[in-house]
Amino acid sequence: MKRIKYKPTPMDWVKMIVAVVLYLAFLIWIKSWWGIIVLPFIYDAYITKYIRWTWWKDAESPVTRTLMSWVDAIVFALVAVYFVNIYFFQNYTIPTSSLEKSLLVGDYLFVSKMSYGPRKPQTPLSMPLTQHTLPIVGCKSYVEWPQWEYERVGDGVPQLNDIVVFNYPSGDTVTANPEFQSMDFYAVAYGIGSQHYYQTYGNYPQLDSMSALQQRAFFDKVYALGRQYINSNPNIFGEVMWRPVDRRENYVKRCVGLPGQTLQIKDHVIYLDGVPNKEPDNVQYDYLVTLKQPIPDELVRELGISQEDLTSLSQTGSIPLTKTAYERLKACPDIVESIVFDSVNSIPDGLYPLNAVTGWTRDNYGPVWIPAKGKTIELTLENLPVYERPIKVYENNDLQVTAEGEIMINGEPASSYTFKMDYYWMQGDNRHNSADSRYWGFVPEDHIVGKPILVWLSIDKDRAWGDGHIRWNRLFRLVDNIK
Repeated sequence: MKRIKYKPTPMDWVKMIVAVVLYLAFLIWIKSWWGIIVLPFIYDAYITKYIRWTWWKDAESPVTRTLMSWVDAIVFALVAVYFVNIYFFQNYTIPTSSLEKSLLVGDYLFVSKMSYGPRKPQTPLSMPLTQHTLPIVGCKSYVEWPQWEYERVGDGVPQLNDIVVFNYPSGDTVTANPEFQSMDFYAVAYGIGSQHYYQTYGNYPQLDSMSALQQRAFFDKVYALGRQYINSNPNIFGEVMWRPVDRRENYVKRCVGLPGQTLQIKDHVIYLDGVPNKEPDNVQYDYLVTLKQPIPDELVRELGISQEDLTSLSQTGSIPLTKTAYERLKACPDIVESIVFDSVNSIPDGLYPLNAVTGWTRDNYGPVWIPAKGKTIELTLENLPVYERPIKVYENNDLQVTAEGEIMINGEPASSYTFKMDYYWMQGDNRHNSADSRYWGFVPEDHIVGKPILVWLSIDKDRAWGDGHIRWNRLFRLVDNIK
């Protein structure tokens, strides 16, 4: 049967022109001219209608018409969500207490991609509304090929003390077993390797008396033992997988250090270039508390103490508190017998960098210079562990150290390195209960996702419906007002 040529109406031409103008404006904004290949299809959809985009509307079967109308609506919605999530904003839920009491577990956020400029897709073939894993089936929600180069639309950058959403830098390597996916793969490997080293050699060397080259050889051996054990036990850990930058877990922390600044933590206070940085209003630290009686529920509600906090108190005698909560509890001698700052520092070898002996702790860390794009640093065996991951992993260089201790980058001897990206230092406001840059290092600029703008919903999992389950006072609260 001969196809009848479609005759466009004036309104068809208007719609087509508007669609083309908007689409070209979008291409100009993202500076991506390959998208011009779509223009003939836009022209056909409105003017020639040579391709039967809605063929199912003429189908004889009502089942086919109904089914395909749903498929059409779902596909349109997925495509729209895909572009909105990439270029404009995304929903995000606070899963852990690392930012309490600034952002709470159960806060739902609108995260603006426009604030720092949206990233162009680096892993373009991925399922909308999923980060890296398909629900129910549990397989990857993306195809690793092709991988596009990092490029960002616009020139916005995180500012000091911004709350920022970013991809977890150490999330490049994970195991297929979900039980271990939430853990830092490298920390797990070092922990397992340390155990096997002790079992194999009977004791640990005196690391403080070793040279930097000897320490490096020791840590390389420890990590190799741990990695070998993980690889040889897929029944426990599952397959070891690599994730692209934009498919890694989303984290949210506060930016407390900018590119080019020297950061140091002294007695839990952050110093930038020797000047103390303003602490968040609701910053929390752990306190050792001895109770005469349980804290009344009314006081628990007043201070915003979570069930997780109470569990920590009962198990360890330690609870995270803001300055206000500390003073309020201290003023209750009938409830509290004693309350003191928890000055017990974390185990030094659990901090970044894992492969060096620094003596740093969670409350006394650094100094460390934060890499900045175009800036050059002198490389030594002593500072190499701090900058090895940015050079080798984030900026894709072949970095090796010879048996004689010579640093080689891309096959050439190197005594310095010029960074290609900006880096940031991120920490949680719940300072003693946050896995942050102190434990896994710098956040590269290509890992930055966006800036939380608004708390649009807040759910308290510790409370029932009608008993504070919805935190009404937090709804539609601007995150910028949370200092």
